[in-house]
Amino acid sequence: MNRATRVVHPIEQESFRRLRARLDTSHFPPLTRAVVERVIHSAADLDYAADLVMDEDELTAAHAALHAGAPVVVDVEMVAAGITRRETVCRLKDAKAGEGLTRSAHAVRLAYEQVGPGALWVIGCAPTALEELLTLDASPALVIGLPVGFVGAAESKAALRASGLPAVSNVSEKGGSAVAAAALNALLYQPVPLSEETS
Repeated sequence: MNRATRVVHPIEQESFRRLRARLDTSHFPPLTRAVVERVIHSAADLDYAADLVMDEDELTAAHAALHAGAPVVVDVEMVAAGITRRETVCRLKDAKAGEGLTRSAHAVRLAYEQVGPGALWVIGCAPTALEELLTLDASPALVIGLPVGFVGAAESKAALRASGLPAVSNVSEKGGSAVAAAALNALLYQPVPLSEETS
């Protein structure tokens, strides 16, 4: 999918220059570095460099799926608002809480019914959304699981890592919509190699 070249604002360029002056990210492989830097940039929190967990091969496969048009599902509209170059699916407005089921979890069920397997899932708010996704046979291209909070956030991210699904997560209770969107944007902003576009 050919996309217009992204124009980077001078403030963003300077922000990344200062980030790299304070933190050496050169040892990370390319897509991992892109995710780490953009998450740190979104939160102004250098600790994410040691907190984030991801695998470069999984990111490479997810990057290809994303640029081939795989659906992007988000748990809340705040995540959707941060993803600037791709339409997203968010079913929270249609969801209803029920016995043992939060609205966020129901929204994940509705979204899976809509998009099926192979999507990229971006969860930045609700641990219960991530927990519900792990119960489905979603075969995701990637799960960006960065919910925030003192109740269930770290545990849901640990469960994501234990699931073996391709994922971006972090160990601590930190997270949120901005950092989740930033992780997805990092993959969106990385160009597709010419060999892939012409093959």
